[in-house]
Amino acid sequence: MTDIRDELEIRPVTTEHLDQFNDLLSYVFQVTAKEVEESGYEEGELERDKRPVLEKADVIGWFHKNELVSQLAIYPCKVNIHGVPYKMAGLTGVGTYPEYSGHGLMHDLISRGLQMMRDNRQWISYLYPYSIPFYRKKGWEIMSDHLTFDVKDTQLPRQQNLTGHVERLEIDDPDVINTYDRFALKNHGAMIRNQLNWDEYWRWENEEERIAGVWYDENDVPQGFVLYWIANEVFHIKEMVYITQEARIALWNFVAAHFSMVEHVRGNIYKNEPLHFLLDDGDIKQTIKPYYMARIVDVFEFLRQYPFAEQGKPFHFVVHDPMAKWNEGIFGVRWMENGEHEISHDPLGEAVELDIQTLTTMLMSYRRPSYLAQIERINASAPAIRNLENIIPMEEPYFSDYF
Repeated sequence: MTDIRDELEIRPVTTEHLDQFNDLLSYVFQVTAKEVEESGYEEGELERDKRPVLEKADVIGWFHKNELVSQLAIYPCKVNIHGVPYKMAGLTGVGTYPEYSGHGLMHDLISRGLQMMRDNRQWISYLYPYSIPFYRKKGWEIMSDHLTFDVKDTQLPRQQNLTGHVERLEIDDPDVINTYDRFALKNHGAMIRNQLNWDEYWRWENEEERIAGVWYDENDVPQGFVLYWIANEVFHIKEMVYITQEARIALWNFVAAHFSMVEHVRGNIYKNEPLHFLLDDGDIKQTIKPYYMARIVDVFEFLRQYPFAEQGKPFHFVVHDPMAKWNEGIFGVRWMENGEHEISHDPLGEAVELDIQTLTTMLMSYRRPSYLAQIERINASAPAIRNLENIIPMEEPYFSDYF
């Protein structure tokens, strides 16, 4: 009996395969023509907009003769990891036609993709999971949350007197872009957006209906913005970004100024930072769900750049990663006299044994070492866990993009 894989080959997906690329995405994720139209696209526009993905990203797929039957795309991105900019591989466009499933095609594509990420010095990868169990098996783990909230008009915060003002601007105004850039450099986990990232951020949104409310401080410097639209007496917040707490208060002043126009304010928070604690009437409806997953692509190189919070005692990780053989083994960490750390393959100090998923979520500060040890995701002594608690930064990730 002939194995179907004998009739297939892996090769790059290029702009000449644009129609097949989009057809496969639409089939796998069941994107209808109506949904495309409701997102503000005219016929053929979405396909043209996806062309930069194939031009700027690394896209590979399995082909049956000249038919694309399985694919993945790797976006070139950059993110802030505790104040250090890292090149990040954004994994997306993952899909296989059902008649070709069950043959390990995606396993091989991801394995090839990880090698490509490593060759491109992308030491970490993010993705939006359509199946958390599937991607956990491939080494990714949850790294951020998405909160939604619903505040009634009577629960909006009282106006506070501040020196400054809000201007309503286009969503791509330079003050919006520049304010986000400053925000991203201060917030762990955030995407440092280029134009491709901004295009993907608005991909499934009708951006013509969106408005940016930008707050300027007393020196006329923009310190935050809210991206919003109003429909059916609801003030919808896509994202609220603020660099100072004064900006947060000012933006909520602006939202509350719509009191007579709306009955509800509904929006998103891309960090596990519940809104109810900040409101006078905190009895609001909130939901929380996992958002993005991350995976360390190369442990040695990721640790070399990693900004530990402080110096600790020498120790070593014992890492398990069946998808990336270069991550299997020992990674020693020690601090030198100048305060910098160095990574080796020596079994220094105490051992900390864990898989690549756990290492990722811990170093991304989504879950603390003590909690991961408690649920038996880490095998280490109590002193080793205390050492990790001291050296791993506390700030949880913020990530609001989608690709």
